[in-house]
Amino acid sequence: MTTEPAATLTASHTRPAAVELSQQDNPQANHTQKPQPATRSAGHVIVDSLAAHGVERTYVVPGESFLDVLDGLHASDIETIVCRHEGGAAYMAEADGKMNQRPGVAMVTRGPGAANAHVGLHTAWQDSTPMLLFVGLIPFAHRDREAFQEFDIKAWFDTGAKRVMVLDHAERASEIVAEAVFAAMSGRPGPVVVGLPEDIIRQQIDPALHPAIPVAAGGMSSTDAAALQAALAESSKPLFVTGGNDWTQAAADQLTGWLERHQIPAAAEWRTQGTVSFDSPSYVGPIGYGRPRPTYDLLEETDLLVFVGTVPGDVITDGFVCRQDWNKKNFLVTVDPSLRGRSGPVSRQILAKPEAFVRDLAGIDLPVKEEWKAWTARMRGEQEEFAALPPAAPAAGQARMDTLMANLVPRLPEDAMVTFGAGEHTNWAHRYFPTRRYASMISARNGSMGYSVPSAIAASLADPARRVVTIAGDGEFLMNGQELATAAQYGATPLVVVMDNQEYGTIRTHQERHYPSRVSGTQLKNPDFGLMARAFGGLGITVTEDTEIPAALDAAFAAIDQDGVFALIHLIVEQRVKAY
Repeated sequence: MTTEPAATLTASHTRPAAVELSQQDNPQANHTQKPQPATRSAGHVIVDSLAAHGVERTYVVPGESFLDVLDGLHASDIETIVCRHEGGAAYMAEADGKMNQRPGVAMVTRGPGAANAHVGLHTAWQDSTPMLLFVGLIPFAHRDREAFQEFDIKAWFDTGAKRVMVLDHAERASEIVAEAVFAAMSGRPGPVVVGLPEDIIRQQIDPALHPAIPVAAGGMSSTDAAALQAALAESSKPLFVTGGNDWTQAAADQLTGWLERHQIPAAAEWRTQGTVSFDSPSYVGPIGYGRPRPTYDLLEETDLLVFVGTVPGDVITDGFVCRQDWNKKNFLVTVDPSLRGRSGPVSRQILAKPEAFVRDLAGIDLPVKEEWKAWTARMRGEQEEFAALPPAAPAAGQARMDTLMANLVPRLPEDAMVTFGAGEHTNWAHRYFPTRRYASMISARNGSMGYSVPSAIAASLADPARRVVTIAGDGEFLMNGQELATAAQYGATPLVVVMDNQEYGTIRTHQERHYPSRVSGTQLKNPDFGLMARAFGGLGITVTEDTEIPAALDAAFAAIDQDGVFALIHLIVEQRVKAY
């Protein structure tokens, strides 16, 4: 087992060396200079602790219950992103956690604010995303008296978070931050909720910071490695499945190189494409709900499954199809000993984070089998055929997503990123978007709508030079489309594509299957989203004709690159359009 080294954290606001300099040592010292205070408020210590743990920004909807933390952020290097709704703030923090090897951070107030943020917490729970949600609370002395906006934070969040902690003792402020970060990152990553009573965070305490708590990365034992090597040697059609949010680019590159050398295929867990590059000869496509034909039969045809960073859960197995008599040898590589969310029998678990596993996998070297070559080449060929772009030349008539993707993809740089929420509009990204690095696809694997715009803003703020595209459905866009105001305020520059088919398309599809010709509760009447984007300070273009698409993309990228604003293309398509 390996661990990351512990770091000794010190408050950035204390400078003991400077204070101890004498007049002789520093002739320019000001005799009136006062030493730094021996205490700081607990709220300020929380901010110091977050900064010491590497947090670069926090997503906030302010409330009077955590004003002292907001005051601490005023003088901090942590960027405070003020959002327009707690759901948007929580989604941004969750997306931030997916992109980095540390938790994303959101801050909201008690009662209604906490309730609104719950959607992002559920996303982090089901998507295994490290995230911290700080919630301002009523004063300690008012507890259990039905105070204004009072709620029971542990009763609300205990079943949907890895831990729920309340700062009842001010002197533990830095310790609780360290514990929260550790809990979010250790084992299977996930969300942690921290309650901050408004009177407690104002109390003065010792400003010394608690050391970071090292997170165990695990690794393959010699018996694990021997068992995996033997299983590979016996296999004719092995398949790796990558997933989760616990990767680094170095680990992704190392795994890709190992797979390519051995000519072994890898599929991507639903909505996690990019760990093995879209261009790799070992990449054979995404696997999950609505899976494309190239990967539809993979689970049945393979004779050895190696899941890395994820487990065969509900989505990957099309609703727990891995029965008890499902005769597949499998290795589940995850540092979560509980294997939560797993479907079907397990041959062997390897307790390791992806980076530790891939490091040890490099020691396994096998002769390449002809069966592996044929199996991988066939599946790769099917994936390439599936992902081949449709004709770029626009056709007469209504705008089409096929035409948009055919014109969008060639305009993308190598490191382009796509984000999206939930709905049938996501299928075009799954099929065509070139995900070439980790992380280049950020989405809500719990099927949460409203994720597209907030996640794109978080991605753009995290890497302003990167091309970020989000594909939103008309149904989900208005759930958090108001966060375009946040994009304008902080200079986020994503390209937002809103596919408008005037309905909740996924639900309509299921409705047609189970209740044919009885459309109910799925139809929408939409505003002009292009006009809305312009009102928020970006470029907005409404496209109704297929022939308008190339010029719309040119204008959108010009606005992003030259004017430094976000751009939105409102694409009005036929109602029952399908990607596959």
